[in-house]
Amino acid sequence: MNLDKADRSADEMRAHDARISELESRLEFQDETIQKLNDALVQLQNKLFDQEKRLSHLGQRLQVLAGNHDGADPNQVEPPPPHY
Repeated sequence: MNLDKADRSADEMRAHDARISELESRLEFQDETIQKLNDALVQLQNKLFDQEKRLSHLGQRLQVLAGNHDGADPNQVEPPPPHY
């Protein structure tokens, strides 16, 4: 009778050990995946910041080349007549 309980207890311990090993493996895989996703996110964020800077710079250059900083047409001397 005691041997039967000891066998069951040993089987339960092996089952717990196997389950713990499986969970540790999954956790390691998840940590690796999270790190890869974080690296990709940082890379995309850096690209976004670079593109925002370029877009801002291009907008400034366009304003300088157009010769207007306030949005008015430099060729238009008088304001247009009101529409009735």
